[in-house]
Amino acid sequence: MQLNVTGQNIEITPALRGYVEKKLERIERHFEQVINVHCVLSVEKLRQKAEATLLVSGSSIHVDSIEENMYAAIDLLADKLDRCVKKHKEKLTDHHALEGRALRA
Repeated sequence: MQLNVTGQNIEITPALRGYVEKKLERIERHFEQVINVHCVLSVEKLRQKAEATLLVSGSSIHVDSIEENMYAAIDLLADKLDRCVKKHKEKLTDHHALEGRALRA
């Protein structure tokens, strides 16, 4: 998985980059076919915004979160990504294959 972290109106410190990497490891544990992740961290007055775009085989997933604290925004972003990746993984599995075998028998 290739991870790109960029910042708008904020400097990406090694601590922020490490925190994002640690949180996004959970995504890779649930779905191994993540090709690329582009994460943008931005600050607008009192709003801290974290957004990410995942390129997975077959489609791309975009999620964003807004909080007052950047670390809280990253936590919320990781939770949303986790749910979306699980949903995408469920869509890929063919649930009707077992029904076809049962009808033939």
